[in-house]
Amino acid sequence: MLFQVGGQGTRPTFFEMAAAQQLPASLRAALTYSIGVLALRRPFLHKVLDHEDEFFSLLMLVLETHSLRTTDASFSESLYGLRRRTVKIRVKKEDVRPNSGDGIQHSGLEKHQRILSVVFLVVLPYFKSKLYSIYNKEREARLQASLWGNGDETVEDAEYFSGGEASLVSRETTIRARLMKKIQKILFVCYPWLHASNEGMSFAYQLLYLLDATGFYSLGLHALGIHVCRATGQELMDTTSRISKIRSNERERLHGPPWLKALQGALLSCGYTMLDYAQTGLIAAVFIFKMMEWWYQSAEERMSAPTVYPPPPPPPAPKVAKEGIPLPPDRTICLLCSQKRANPSVVTISGFVFCYACIFKYLSQYNRCPVTLMPANVDQIRRLFHDM
Repeated sequence: MLFQVGGQGTRPTFFEMAAAQQLPASLRAALTYSIGVLALRRPFLHKVLDHEDEFFSLLMLVLETHSLRTTDASFSESLYGLRRRTVKIRVKKEDVRPNSGDGIQHSGLEKHQRILSVVFLVVLPYFKSKLYSIYNKEREARLQASLWGNGDETVEDAEYFSGGEASLVSRETTIRARLMKKIQKILFVCYPWLHASNEGMSFAYQLLYLLDATGFYSLGLHALGIHVCRATGQELMDTTSRISKIRSNERERLHGPPWLKALQGALLSCGYTMLDYAQTGLIAAVFIFKMMEWWYQSAEERMSAPTVYPPPPPPPAPKVAKEGIPLPPDRTICLLCSQKRANPSVVTISGFVFCYACIFKYLSQYNRCPVTLMPANVDQIRRLFHDM
């Protein structure tokens, strides 16, 4: 291990950290899918899907704030039994005892670290998603303009140079629209570099964490000076008592007449109940979503997979008519000229092979197969490039 913290747990593995980082994305996909299914019967839920980023960020803001306040860990980290600890590096001296550790001390999170953790967990991902949506819209607009041309400039110019009171409003809207377009163009140019820098930095930290070269999994944790450690058994046992103390203190701070205190207490109890069951409910939603995703994916694979059937049996051989030409013992001989076949051709209606010149002349005159006497014409002659 990279470091061992006395009484504060050990360093989690790379896969534990990766799973904890991936959980919010799975939770968002599960909620989006559930709301989309419910919106089929209740159309007003489409408004939630129109503001998906805001809805999910508000939900995660409540969950992350509550989790950091009660367990000193993010919502996903608390599910994996992880805790956030402030890193305090001690300068090693010559008279330090040998059992003093590796110079790293951990303590609980401070108030500003909890606030900044919420910023890194909720606020920055929200702005990142908004920047991506702006970049994607600008890219689609440029692609459409390159294909169909930009027809909005003439309309804006006509409104800008028109007179009257309406022209003043149109000028303000035009100036505002142009300013927004300039901002979008700047974001369109800067976003790829910002995204590449962010992804490159995240990859570098994850690689160093995997190689035990650093104790910080991400740049945000490094900037806040926080290590993520496994929670000890005593910490997991003390979490319940800590939550009860926080809630009792909140009830004691209620002010007002008795009926107002009772109303506030009931609201707090409802909020506590929702927060207590939110963790179990959201994890169940993620599990159900993954099960449904696997079920429908496997069903689609079964439907799209080619079904292997045994090859069909060959059709029965055509019967030789009594008045038709009898078959010779040598299959390489033309039935019409009794010579070696030249330019072999087959009659598709019966499957017998003749010389092209012989069968073309025969079908043009009689319009039937010379062996089976089945109706045929010259359009049913096919050239054979390999004679058996």
